[in-house]
Amino acid sequence: MARPLTRAQQLENAAFLRALRRTGNIRLAARQTGLKYGTIQHRRAQHPAFAQAVDATIALAQADCAAQGGLAAPVAERAAISGDDRGHRTRGGEYAVVRGRDGKLQVRSAQPNKLTRQCEQAFLAALSATANVRLSAAAAGASVAAFYRRRRDNPAFAREMRLALQMGYDRIELALLESMQPASHQDDAWRHNDPPPIPPMSANQALQLMYLHQKQARLQSEPAHIRRRRGESAEAHSFRLAAMYKAHLARERERFDIAEAERRARGEPRLFGPEQLPQRPVLPDLAQVTGWSRGKGDAAAYHPDVALFGGWRLGDWEG
Repeated sequence: MARPLTRAQQLENAAFLRALRRTGNIRLAARQTGLKYGTIQHRRAQHPAFAQAVDATIALAQADCAAQGGLAAPVAERAAISGDDRGHRTRGGEYAVVRGRDGKLQVRSAQPNKLTRQCEQAFLAALSATANVRLSAAAAGASVAAFYRRRRDNPAFAREMRLALQMGYDRIELALLESMQPASHQDDAWRHNDPPPIPPMSANQALQLMYLHQKQARLQSEPAHIRRRRGESAEAHSFRLAAMYKAHLARERERFDIAEAERRARGEPRLFGPEQLPQRPVLPDLAQVTGWSRGKGDAAAYHPDVALFGGWRLGDWEG
């Protein structure tokens, strides 16, 4: 089995096929794209897909040449179909593989104003950033039904569309999680501005407002799903208190994160960051440390019949 072509080789093949579509001559197309004739023939022999594309392109070029009375194929000189020509639409006569009504595949000259590979890539790039099929189709300048039909007919495009949608979903999820952090500073602009003046109100109105919002501003309000009801059991009451305690801890943690984010925004060091840890002690090489053992320095040499740490010898036993 032949070694798969690299992306650079695939781009070389695409440039060669475009030149071959204009000329219909393999040697001339290879010379125009800077490739060797032997390289093209080797790839044709090793890769059936490339060989089929070369043969079909030659057939289309010869058909155009015959239709023009022996002149060169005018594919490259055809005018753009619109002023905003981004290469997203075919101009007519390009190489295209289509499926007929009988279900068989065949090579045809592309009709004008059809989706091109550049349009597919623009759609996939937009889809990887938005995860929105309709918005991506509008960015590529085509209808949603065209890309859904391309996904149904082309398994490779269906795979790339699925991967682009997954990438867009992951990117949006990560961006949303990052924007929810206190360090994002995306929702705290009001805290950095002077508050507007208090509207005129009477003392009774001020006391009434303070009474209505005392639990949320000064105390811990009960969440709606654990609010105490008539006939509440002891287990439910205990669960409610535990949930309120966890919510209180989460709010305190959020308050600390906000303070840390503001402190870091001012360029101040963190209170509990790695820079606040004590320095690690510097120790010498433990293999070079001496003087710690209580053993005698003038001990006798090792002998296999003598115990190392005292005790009775087998030769000293009687009987």
